Amino acid sequence: MSDEYAAAGAASQGDSKVVAGERIFRRKLSHEVLARLLARIRSGEFEVGSWLPSERDLMQSFGVGRPSVREALQSLERMGLIAIVHGEGAQVLSLSAEKVIAQITDTAMHLLSGSNDLLEDLKEARLQFEVGMARMAAQQATSAQIDQLRQLLEEHKASLHNPDLFLATDIAFHRGIAAISGNSIYMAVSQAMLQWLEQFYHDAVRARGAENTTLNEHVKLFECIADHNPDGATKALTEHLTRANTHYGPLRVRPSQRPLRG
Repeated sequence: MSDEYAAAGAASQGDSKVVAGERIFRRKLSHEVLARLLARIRSGEFEVGSWLPSERDLMQSFGVGRPSVREALQSLERMGLIAIVHGEGAQVLSLSAEKVIAQITDTAMHLLSGSNDLLEDLKEARLQFEVGMARMAAQQATSAQIDQLRQLLEEHKASLHNPDLFLATDIAFHRGIAAISGNSIYMAVSQAMLQWLEQFYHDAVRARGAENTTLNEHVKLFECIADHNPDGATKALTEHLTRANTHYGPLRVRPSQRPLRG
């Protein structure tokens, strides 16, 4: 959870008796402003697309200085709830699962860059996650969704001799499976995991010489989904990623990806 969310969710602290030597500190004014603005956005008082009051109006309304208002607005912007437009003000944005998960990308990349073990954990998590997606896709894919996935597979086939494009269409195919679920969390998490993995073993996922194997596994997976065979899709996806993970071997953080040490 980000500092902004933690601050916004903290209870207001007034004067209170000290218990067992535990000191209670007052909340920063900017945190109080943030909490009040959040409450108004959540209640619908400030609707998506509307503009927040000016900094001056907020200062007068809350009885605080400009720094407190600006800190609160900057926190809302980092949370993806508003867009600050220079010279115009702050506009309320719609929030989606994709936007929320995208906010942790930089932090996740930094965390992963310092640990090969975490990279391996991410591979395992992706396997378990995508198995569920493949099963769901086989259970509920419509004719239109199967046609869309077939088109992605055809583009994948056409890119067989272009390593960069083959990787891009590989990722697009997996995203297409996630999209069949219609579940925004599935789609957002799938996209994030693929993005994180691609950053760390871009060279490995090219898998020179293994393109035909990858393509054949994708064809088998597609056929199971198109035939509404959830058990077959589960087996095909498990075999595909297990083979791929074994082929690529342990992920390794390249020296250029390691975080700087002070």
